[in-house]
Amino acid sequence: MFGWVVAFILLCSNSFAQEIKATASLDSNTIKIGQQVQLKLSIKYRLDNGKQSKIQWPEITDTIRKEIEVVGQSKLDTIIPNKNNPTEFIQTKTIYITSFDSGYWAIPPLKFMLNSDTNGIFTEPLLLHVGGILVDTTIAIRDIKPPFDQSYSFIDWLKDNMYVVWGSLIAILITIIIIYMIKRFKKVPPPMITIESPKIPAHIIAYEKLEKLKGEKLWQEGKMKLYYSSLTDIVREYIENRFKIQALEQTTDEIIVGFRNVAIDEESKTKLKQVLVLSDLVKFAKEQPTPTENEMCLENSYAFISGTKKEEELIQNK
Repeated sequence: MFGWVVAFILLCSNSFAQEIKATASLDSNTIKIGQQVQLKLSIKYRLDNGKQSKIQWPEITDTIRKEIEVVGQSKLDTIIPNKNNPTEFIQTKTIYITSFDSGYWAIPPLKFMLNSDTNGIFTEPLLLHVGGILVDTTIAIRDIKPPFDQSYSFIDWLKDNMYVVWGSLIAILITIIIIYMIKRFKKVPPPMITIESPKIPAHIIAYEKLEKLKGEKLWQEGKMKLYYSSLTDIVREYIENRFKIQALEQTTDEIIVGFRNVAIDEESKTKLKQVLVLSDLVKFAKEQPTPTENEMCLENSYAFISGTKKEEELIQNK
């Protein structure tokens, strides 16, 4: 009786081992340094009480061991090897590995987990031989091949950049068309007719400003410096418009010297000098003129302008 029990247990164990099987194989057991080899993994199993089994594959990262590196992995593939037995399945995956260390390297058993079985199912260990590269030390180190000189012409560049060239030409053509259309249909404004207003004589402008200054009563309000600055500015502006002398930018002495070659009477030169010198004393020496001197400076300015205005202006005014 005991012998029958042992035989039954051995038969069940053998049947279970046949139903679940994990395998690992190399497409080549010998490679050279840097070459790649395929590590093919597969697990064969059956349905568990009519339900699909849950299989946990071994976790493989960048290396299997420090001497064997993982280059890539294929997708997991599930097949039914026997169409007459749809309860039997095989899952497969290919791991692409390489090594840069010569020697014999063992690939350890890889563990598969099936459903809630904590013991797991292991593949058989494998041995990978990585052969080194023989180097002839008697030969000097040199390039495998000499540098290859390849000509590269402008035509070759055009062929390589055909899209860029055509794109640039089309962009330039479109830009030219746009500019032409803008110029073609742009409304040209009618020519502006400018009517030149009659030029006001220099002495008329000076008279108007002197009258305005007289009405402001600056020196009467104690604004002595402002009064004389305004007065000399009017006289200097008249000199520029009448004689083309840059009087606004010159000192009193430079203006007086500039009138040496100007044909005006000596009385007008004297009145001009009196106005400019007294104004300088007020502006720079803090001179306080009397009311009589203030009035006299205004009258001398009128007199200088009246005595030096152009003859044609005199005729026109008559």
